[in-house]
Amino acid sequence: MKRLTYVAGVLGLIAVIIMVLNQDSAAILGGIGQAGWALLWLLPLHGVPLLLDVLGWRMLLAPRDPERRAGVLVLFWIAAVREACNRLLPVANIGGEIVGIRLVKWRGIDGAAATASVIIEVLLTLINQYVFTALGIVLLIALTQQVNAFDSVLIALVASLPLPIGLFLLLRHGEVFSRMERVAEKIMGGRTRITELINGSRLDQDIRALSAQPLRLIGAGAWQLGGFLLGTVETWLGLKMLGYPISVWDAIALEAVTQALRHIIFVVPAGLGVQEGGLILFGNLIGLPADASLALSLVKRMREIGFGVPALISWQWMEIRQRTLRLV
Repeated sequence: MKRLTYVAGVLGLIAVIIMVLNQDSAAILGGIGQAGWALLWLLPLHGVPLLLDVLGWRMLLAPRDPERRAGVLVLFWIAAVREACNRLLPVANIGGEIVGIRLVKWRGIDGAAATASVIIEVLLTLINQYVFTALGIVLLIALTQQVNAFDSVLIALVASLPLPIGLFLLLRHGEVFSRMERVAEKIMGGRTRITELINGSRLDQDIRALSAQPLRLIGAGAWQLGGFLLGTVETWLGLKMLGYPISVWDAIALEAVTQALRHIIFVVPAGLGVQEGGLILFGNLIGLPADASLALSLVKRMREIGFGVPALISWQWMEIRQRTLRLV
């Protein structure tokens, strides 16, 4: 899997280079230069949708953390690290969640409770991704009047919706992790450090307890969906700064379908080539030149680096600090 990820990353980088060379690179760089330092506003702006995600995560973690040892500010930092891992490192969009669980445990939160909150949060994100993508496709149909181009995609989206719903019901009523723990014990010939870390029965219990609170799930999901919608401001404002203003509806449609494409082809690190190709393809449908789409993609990547690299550095600093404290 790791080798496949690296190969996909190299191929994606090659695809980006080819796309840039096939377009007017001077126009792309000129648009970025025209926007100038104002693009730095995208860094703090990204913190707003991320904060909404954190508020949703906090709702899920609250029943097992009444003392607020992992408050909103702490979770905001952890969420930034999670996102940076998934966006900038070759971890196939799951490494960030593992790191996030580890960092929450540092705050004295039970491992099963932390893992349950992340699992349910990821599941809610998946469902919201369906809703957001469907909204984007409907908007593209309305904006472009190209019904035949998207009706099959919309049908496929609706047809696959039972998958996350079925997964939720399985987690709600099944014993997924207990069974995984038993299988691991059979393979390894008894309890080991790994099976103790899984703690399947506790994890299943915490997931069932959390999934049995519909109001809490709806609240957390609503915060997440708000984060999805507010995240489109980056696309709208970025293009406006680059000299290619579009409507809010165009921005929502473009962001939704491009983000969905990046999640589907998750094996490519940082969505290299996937994001660029998606922006060119769907941007063309709303009348956006390929140069503008590539410029927007480069701006988004600069924001990912500017927001994510400090988060990764702070995480590594905390890892070193934790090891030092254990040695003292």
